[in-house]
Amino acid sequence: MSPQVLIAGAGPTGLTLAIDLARRGVPVRIVDRAAEFFDGSRGDGLQPRTLEVFDDLGVLDAVLAAGSPQATMRVFFGGEFVMERRMTEWREPTPAVPQPNPWVLGQSDTERLLRERAAEFGVRVELGTELTDFTADADGVTATLTRGGDSETLRVAYLVGADGGRSTVRKRLGIAFEGSTDDSVRMLLGDVRADALDHDFGYWFARPDAPMSGIALSPLPGGRRFQFATPVDGDGDANLAVLQRYVTERSGRADIVLSELGWATVWRPNTRLAERFRDGRVLLAGDAAHVHPPTGGQGLNTGVQDAYNLGWKLEVALRNPGPESEALLDSYAAERRAVAAQVLGISSALLDKTVKGDPDALDREGTHQLDLGYRMLFPDTGSATLRPGDRAPDAPLLTADGRRIRLFEVFRGPHATLLIFGDGAPALESFGVRPQVVRVGRSGAATGDALVDAGGHAAHAYDAADGTQILVRPDGYVGARTSN
Repeated sequence: MSPQVLIAGAGPTGLTLAIDLARRGVPVRIVDRAAEFFDGSRGDGLQPRTLEVFDDLGVLDAVLAAGSPQATMRVFFGGEFVMERRMTEWREPTPAVPQPNPWVLGQSDTERLLRERAAEFGVRVELGTELTDFTADADGVTATLTRGGDSETLRVAYLVGADGGRSTVRKRLGIAFEGSTDDSVRMLLGDVRADALDHDFGYWFARPDAPMSGIALSPLPGGRRFQFATPVDGDGDANLAVLQRYVTERSGRADIVLSELGWATVWRPNTRLAERFRDGRVLLAGDAAHVHPPTGGQGLNTGVQDAYNLGWKLEVALRNPGPESEALLDSYAAERRAVAAQVLGISSALLDKTVKGDPDALDREGTHQLDLGYRMLFPDTGSATLRPGDRAPDAPLLTADGRRIRLFEVFRGPHATLLIFGDGAPALESFGVRPQVVRVGRSGAATGDALVDAGGHAAHAYDAADGTQILVRPDGYVGARTSN
């Protein structure tokens, strides 16, 4: 079957989109110009909202099994132990938030698990295949792919550029990449082994006179390596000798011997946002649309959310072309650009604290992306605490035969969901998606196939009374609601 969507770029963003489209029955191809898959930790922090997306896409169990929680960090000044601290407070799961804590997994492992999931739908990444040219018209996109000196011309309905900060797609569209690169700051990043250190902990080594100008070593799951991060002067080389020198100087210890250097780079703060995320039949996602400082672990996660927002909207546009579908695709650009701008502000503020040496520069509260949404783009619907544009929370329920079930299980899949609390005929339908109807009744009041809100958690989380109806979009955000 000929593909309807071509995805350029097989990082986490492109892979998430490929999975979401494939499970919807949309034929898709995903290509990447790299000759081999990336091997390194890079974006190793998965935020709670991303874990919820992975739950829906069927990869959460594999991600949790392969990764680990954020490690407690041991802080040393001048070689002397000072304290232990966490970047974020450990939170227990709640009925509304089943995955409240960030998870650590090297980016190459995350990508591998996403590729394996995509393969279950028959989608495989085409390595060494570069998008070298394309032209778009009102009906689709004609793309030229080059592989090993051979060219192929491909016609698709939509092209998605998920091809990174140097995006070919964005550049060929002439879309401005607004922002700045700070040449005054350099950071050395890499993966390295350090057997003298207990791999169950992270480490911060710094001199007493410059406690915030130190080196961080964060343990990576699945082996003995640590992710290495430290500010450096000048360009420098990302080699083992340079890394060793920084560790020895800032730890004051000669016994920490580094080995097995993997991925390594000298990074400069590059903070940019595309002027627009859509140009007709061509859309941008992930780093092609926004690049972030690594502070806060937001870049990979924001790209995954881009894809999750876009997948169902592309399906609607392919199935029911017309003005409503065009407006829906425009909403992708509006919603995700607004969120990307907000997240860039969070990452940049954390970077500023790091550069200035603020004592709380390592704090990562407020970076979990659970509170990000699109409320600002929806009309005000009254006094309800949960409004259109907000993340739809989880809640435990009971089936008529007493089996426990979570709302996230009900939402799982490519559909929208209409929650009807109590009685009433379905009154909400929108977005070109016919939702599954789920009735939620109070304990003792539910009848038929209604789910029972035995603990009242669903009514509380959704600020719902009898007669309330809430439409949950396929991407897990509230799309509409009736007033209580």
